Amino acid sequence: MLKRLAAALSCTALALGGAVAIAPTAQASPQSCYYYVLEQYPGADEEVAERACRIGGRGGTENFRACYHELRRDHIPAVVAGEACRRAARG
Repeated sequence: MLKRLAAALSCTALALGGAVAIAPTAQASPQSCYYYVLEQYPGADEEVAERACRIGGRGGTENFRACYHELRRDHIPAVVAGEACRRAARG
């Protein structure tokens, strides 16, 4: 789903002459988290990764913890979960 969203946003930005090019950066952090999880742990449930990264993307300690615990419940290694949630919170 995120791949389709990114492609749609890219096409829209190109169609509007780059005026929308700034908008995708708001979602770049949760996307970075999502792709990091899938690269580091290919067996991850994509829906769980997406949900966790969106939570982590809200920022703050509680959202970081919620992101981390969500990923750990899916058996994502602790190091990968921690780094992914840090990437989600960057913005």
